[in-house]
Amino acid sequence: MRTPVTLAVTFATGLSVAAALAAFHLVFEIPAGLPSEARAQTAQPSQPPPPTVTVARPVRREIVEWREFAGRFEPSAAVEIRGRVAGHLAAIDVEDGALVEAGQLLFTIDPRPYRAALDEARAQLASAAAQVELAGLELGRAEQLVSTSAVSQATLDQRRQQKKAADAAKALAEAAASRAEIDLGFTEVRAPFAGRISNRRLDIGALVSDGAILTTLVALDPLYFVFDISEQDLLAYRQAAESGTLPLLYGRRIAVEARGQADRDWPHKGTIDFVDNRLEAGAGTLRARAVITNAGDRLIPGQFGRVRLPFSGAYPAMLVPETALMTDQADRAVFTVAADGTVSSARVELGPRQADGLRIVRGGLDPDDRVVVSGLMRVRPGQKVTAQAADTEPRAAALAPIPVN
Repeated sequence: MRTPVTLAVTFATGLSVAAALAAFHLVFEIPAGLPSEARAQTAQPSQPPPPTVTVARPVRREIVEWREFAGRFEPSAAVEIRGRVAGHLAAIDVEDGALVEAGQLLFTIDPRPYRAALDEARAQLASAAAQVELAGLELGRAEQLVSTSAVSQATLDQRRQQKKAADAAKALAEAAASRAEIDLGFTEVRAPFAGRISNRRLDIGALVSDGAILTTLVALDPLYFVFDISEQDLLAYRQAAESGTLPLLYGRRIAVEARGQADRDWPHKGTIDFVDNRLEAGAGTLRARAVITNAGDRLIPGQFGRVRLPFSGAYPAMLVPETALMTDQADRAVFTVAADGTVSSARVELGPRQADGLRIVRGGLDPDDRVVVSGLMRVRPGQKVTAQAADTEPRAAALAPIPVN
């Protein structure tokens, strides 16, 4: 086999061109009888095939734009259960942490001193009633005798004053009896509303002072969800409301959906019932509150969660998967594939992200564009690719527009 050095020596010695070509074939072991196309393919390496990418056309769907806000679930009612009379704790009628109904007995303070006080007040009331009856009889006789001068006018006036004093004493006795009856009722501490109580603060036999905390009670259904709306979101909602697609933020109950930390969907429904009257100066946010149903007590007061509310009416939108989006400096873009397989970049104007992994596209795409949804790292603008079709519709059902009350 000839070497390149041998070929160089041959040229240097002035061999003919034909001899040099023959030497060239011998050096590179290319058969001299092959056609020119075959020899070119043998001399040059073959080009790799175009990369394969997955493409899909934008999804067309009627949607409602939602925006999500983080916040905390709070009880719709919370109260400290306190003793309203003093005395020894006679009984604990409920277990710690139990669910209770409105009016259910929770604690019993020793009622015996208050029952005795009620009996005494009732006896005083009976005595006062007897005094009123006697004063009435004496006044009646005095009024009959004064016409015959058997009783003086001064005596009649005295009987009238005695009757008024007896009436006042009876009213005072009635008030004392009513107060004693109320105090006796306060010895039974009952739940003001349905909910879950905390642990007891005192044990049986402890002295309960007037106003001492016995436990706490919170309502579980419904719950409040308290969250903050940024000034930017507030202005966006106001613009949509002024266009007539949404109700005003104040004065109307706006339907919302909520979820806890463990929820994947939005299973809890509710309405906004309160919006504060001014923005927080430091944070630039507006406090809002929604009433959320809590069937089955799946949510716990104090738990963090998220709420979403509609920021548009139902309208037909164009969407692409989040996986198809790229960042082009400060802009967002997608790759599209033409009919001849050429890749090009298209800048897009995006809207909110949907819960099923799709993103609203407000501009930059046509409904018939083929968008690269898989294989973005293997292509660049101007390159030829092999496109495979895919369905961008998610397996889950499409989000249906939710009516706003």
